[in-house]
Order: sequence, then C-alpha cells, then structure tokens
Amino acid sequence: MTHDPLLRITDLAIDYPAGRRRWTPAVRGVSLHVEPGELVALVGESGSGKTTLVQGALGLLPPVARRRSGSIAYSGVEVTGWNDKRMARVRGNYVGFIPQDPNTSLNPTKRIGHQVIEAVRFNAPRPGTAADYRAAALESLRTAGLQDAERVFQQFPHELSGGMKQRALIAIALAGHPKIIVADEPTSALDVTVQKVILDHLAGLRERLGIGILLVTHDLGVALERADRILVMRAGEIVEHGPVRQILDQPTDDYTRRLLAASPAQHHGRLRDNTSATGLVALEARALSKSYKHVHALKTADLVVRKGTTHAIVGESGAGKSTLAGILAGFTTADSGTVHVGATELTALNRRELRTIRRDLQFVFQNPYTSLDPRFTVRRLVEEPLRAFGVPIEGRAAELLKAVALDESYLNRLPGQLSGGQRQRVAIARALALNPGILVLDEAVSALDVSVQAQILQLLVDLQAESGLSYVFVTHDLGVVRLIADDVTVMKDGAVVETGPVEEVFHAPQHDYTRRLLDAIPGRDLRSTR
Repeated sequence: MTHDPLLRITDLAIDYPAGRRRWTPAVRGVSLHVEPGELVALVGESGSGKTTLVQGALGLLPPVARRRSGSIAYSGVEVTGWNDKRMARVRGNYVGFIPQDPNTSLNPTKRIGHQVIEAVRFNAPRPGTAADYRAAALESLRTAGLQDAERVFQQFPHELSGGMKQRALIAIALAGHPKIIVADEPTSALDVTVQKVILDHLAGLRERLGIGILLVTHDLGVALERADRILVMRAGEIVEHGPVRQILDQPTDDYTRRLLAASPAQHHGRLRDNTSATGLVALEARALSKSYKHVHALKTADLVVRKGTTHAIVGESGAGKSTLAGILAGFTTADSGTVHVGATELTALNRRELRTIRRDLQFVFQNPYTSLDPRFTVRRLVEEPLRAFGVPIEGRAAELLKAVALDESYLNRLPGQLSGGQRQRVAIARALALNPGILVLDEAVSALDVSVQAQILQLLVDLQAESGLSYVFVTHDLGVVRLIADDVTVMKDGAVVETGPVEEVFHAPQHDYTRRLLDAIPGRDLRSTR
C-alpha cells in the first residue's frame, strides 16, 4: 500500500514584480517531497530562492509575489490557493515552522510562556482551561529541550541565550503536534556547540515522534552531516538532489562541486603554507582584564601574535573574544594589563598618540552592512583613511580595489549596490589603505555564504603572502581556523583555556572545552571518512 508524503511540492514557480508588467522568477519549477521520519536538507546560498520556496509552501508569501504554477499538498491534501485563514490551521496543526532569527520572531514584550500558550490555544482541537494550556505549554518547552521549563516559562526573550531562544521557537512550532517541521536556517546565528545541541534535538524529535523535517540551510557541512537527502538550489532551481553519500562522493553539478570545495569541513589543511611567518612578535598582550557592572568579560588574558602569521581567537558567544579584540585595537580600555605593538605600549598612549598607531593597526568589523556608510561611494569609503592622515590619494583607491580582487568599475557604486562579499572586500580594502602591519578581524566572514567566505579567506591568505601582514582573527568557527590560522587561543567565560599552534591544539587538545568545540564542527566525521 502506498502513502502520500507529508509534503509534496510539484513544479512550483513563484515570481516577484520587477517593474511595470514585468516579473522576475524567484522559484522556477521546483519539486520536492518529505516522508515521515525523514530529514531533507534544502541547500543554497543567499538569493537562491530557498526562503521564497518555504514561504510558498507555508502560504506566507508577501502580497506582491505571485504563484505562476505548481501545487502544494500535505499528506495528499491539495492546499494550493488556500486563503490565509485556512492555511493558518495547516501551519499550526500539521506543519510547524521554525524561523531563522529568534530575536525578530519572539515578541520582546511577552514572557516565553505566554507566547507558547498562544500557539497551544490556537492549535487546540477543543477549548480548554487556563491550567490545561499552561500544562501543554510546559510540556512543549520540555519537548523542545528546555529542562528548566518552569523558569523559562516566566522569562522574557532577552533573558535567554541564543540557543534557549531558538528552543523556545521549537516549542512554539511543536505546540500543535505537527507531522512535519520546516526549519529555515534555524542555527545559522548560533555558536557551533549550541548549533549541535539544536540539531541533535531535532534529530531526537524525528526519531521519537516520526516527525519529517525540511531543513533549509546555506551550510553544506550541516546538510551533509544531518540529512537523509539533499537538494541543492541555485537561482530558483534545484540543480542537484540525492542521498548524502551520493552528493558527497559523486556530485554531478558544477555548483555543487564548488559548494563542496568551499566548505571548511571538507578541507584537511591550510589554504596555503605560510611563508610570511617570522620569529618576531607583532603584538603582545599580557594580563588583560575587563569588567562591566560586576561581569568579568575578560580575566587576565595573554596573547602573542607572531609577525606575518594569523592568530585565531575562538570561543562561543560571551567568551570575551570581541572584548579582547576591542582592547587590542585600542577601541576599549582594559581595567588592567598591557598591549604592545612592537616596542610601543598601547595602554600608555593618549588619544592623539593612539590615533597615530592606527596607521599600523586596523580593524575589520563583522558586518559590512553597518561598517560602511551607505551614503558614500566605494571610492570615498576607501579614500577616507588616506584623507584623515593626509596621505596622497592619487590612484590609490583603484590600487586598493585591485588588491581585494575588485575592478575600477566598483569605485562609483554605493554599498547598497554590492553583494555581501563585495562589501566585505571594500571593508578590507579600506583597512589596508594605510599599509598597516596588523589587521584585527572580528567575525569578518561569519555572515557570508560559504563560497563567498572561501573567496575572502583566500584573499586574506594571498594578501598575507604578498605583504607579510599579521592577523588577529576572531571567530567561533573552528573549521575556518583550520584553513588559515597558524596559532589559536581558545576562550571561555572571559578566560584563556588553551593556546598554541593550530596543529597541536587541533590534534591533541588539552582542555575539555576545546574538545567539545572540535567535536561540534559540522561535517567533521564525514570529512574524515571520505
């Protein structure tokens, strides 16, 4: 006897308006299905159409979008064209939705328990009492992996960690006892260890309850490690699909091969042997500490960056990485300790003297969307440091763009006319304008798609080989550390728990926390058995 899949999408095409009487295809004839107890991963980069496909399947498309063709069915029931009121019942009682960002998906003015109760009440088959709803909400929180459900029930979103907020969203998705969960990038903003906890929990729900899962992600490592089947999406189309092992060992599409090549989890060693390394010290920090309102953000941290090398600082959110980076760059004042750049002690400099040292020490922020003024052209952004220090600018902007693999045609563009990877290249070009010896990069590739991330990492490695740059590279991704770093410092709760050459720390970690971070790298086991 045959049965219908939990979700079947057939030849779905969705367009967005592109001007008067013109439409741009966002999803082009996509078909997929999800069976009970199966995890299907939909993989693709930004702009591939993944989110539009999910919105179409859930009846959440914006009013301006149109479904040009195709059908959507849940357990054989055709829901194509249903209005929002009918689809709302499907979303609650049949399909649970876990959105990407809990910071925008949870109401900051309502307690977690109230928000879960709203979902329970809406999806209840019959009216119940307040006590019934409360008990069901607490059970949903526990099923989502929040053991201290009573306490979480009373808390507001801002009182929870990123992982706990994501589990609260899972609790809301589970409130209607769905047959299938659609998870749209549910772990992209989480630390690697928290990501592992969330994905482990989703896998447990699948095994215990037989729930089918459609996991939308741009992280091929996560898909390879967790999915039964993978569908690779590009420019609105499915360009490849099949079981994990087939995709890993015998990819047929060039785009899939590029994604595999760009994934940090699929690399064994560095992008390039470092010939710039010397025995000299570029930057040295000793016994740095910093507190904010009785919170010890940094506890007597030491760091030595060798000239011409990359020193990675890794750890989860709240580990103290960004606080340390801010002190190293002179943006934050330490409560105690010293920072030396060469023979100069930063902590002893006044404001004017510190400004002078910035010629040799530059900072690249995590998010190019916020670090680049949207009103300025690329030319003005790149020339800004030169003007500030009275350095000749003739032809320099074009040289700097060439150094980051962008041509002169980008000089007159605004940041809004660039992709995420192009923006980050401009941010790096601006940081290089004054020929610094040291770059501090704070999560500089964490917001980028895997192929763009690979391009930026290769760019940094190439620049280091050409100019002997020293990098302080702050990240929570140990897969990236393996690719580019010479040395690594592991931080937890404001303290340095382990430091040393990358090869030594990765192959013989001394601290349990380091071992946990390494074990949580997505796709690590697949890489080692490939």
